[in-house]
Amino acid sequence: QVELVESGGGLVQAGESLSLSCGASGRTLGTDTIAWFRQAPGKEREFVANIRWYSITRYADAVKGRFTISRDKDNRAIYLQMNSLKSEDTAVYYCAAGRPITSTMATVAGYNYWGQGTQVTVSS
Repeated sequence: QVELVESGGGLVQAGESLSLSCGASGRTLGTDTIAWFRQAPGKEREFVANIRWYSITRYADAVKGRFTISRDKDNRAIYLQMNSLKSEDTAVYYCAAGRPITSTMATVAGYNYWGQGTQVTVSS
């Protein structure tokens, strides 16, 4: 069992940066794929980025080049560095952990464990 807790959300201006963290308790995330998803009001939860246990990363096109996902060496935390934020990045951001297969890597169904979410608001 894994419990995930996000932190670091807040209100920023467009063009600014924000860093999110996700801490894990219960067991380490050694061989899990870890991901960030986000959900804007009235929209479905969407994939943002993931990182596999051997550090291969994948990003949604909307954030590629602006966001960076990473995990600490102890596999107890993951991070999302968000630069050049835009108003369309406004959403609740969730971290997730699991062992998805290739076809579910960027889907909600691919992950078993979820945090409670943290709000990111970008004003234009």
